[in-house]
Amino acid sequence: MEERKRISKDEVNELPMYELENEAELITSKQRCLEVIPELKSVSELGFDTETRPSFNKGESYSVSLLQLSTEKKNYLFRINKFPLIPELLDILEDENIVKTGVAIHDDIIHLNRIAKFTAGGFIDVADQAKSKGIITLGLRSLAALFLDKRISKKAKLSNWEQPKLTPAQINYAATDSEVSLKLYKALK
Repeated sequence: MEERKRISKDEVNELPMYELENEAELITSKQRCLEVIPELKSVSELGFDTETRPSFNKGESYSVSLLQLSTEKKNYLFRINKFPLIPELLDILEDENIVKTGVAIHDDIIHLNRIAKFTAGGFIDVADQAKSKGIITLGLRSLAALFLDKRISKKAKLSNWEQPKLTPAQINYAATDSEVSLKLYKALK
């Protein structure tokens, strides 16, 4: 069967919802961040994404609130609005030997650089992978539908990522984005 190059919104909406496969851990302290760094450094591929509080007013913008990194076994959600983007975490973002993969990651990297300067290394945009294979619909939701036969929810995208306590829906949404990014990277290799 020929590989599909595009998918319609209606076709996506017919698919079953993607269910998070791995645990999502919300990391809210520098200490816990330091404890999970060895796990992140021990893998060769990570799913990657960020979340930022949306702005609805002209000229208003916010810093990245959440950095998501997913291994094959666990999703780590770093509340970088609660603790600094520490050097050990920056080392992972700079490491050429650890692939960090997501969709439309260029802006994520720019926004993280506004918080702490680093030289991005080992980043691969899944949309670029898909485009090189002739895929036309390149968003995360479309790619998940095409390659995983699942629909991902985008309902929590415009929620307040800076609120004191994230909701279970926000945690699930954030972990899904980075977990699915890693799965798509592997499917497109």
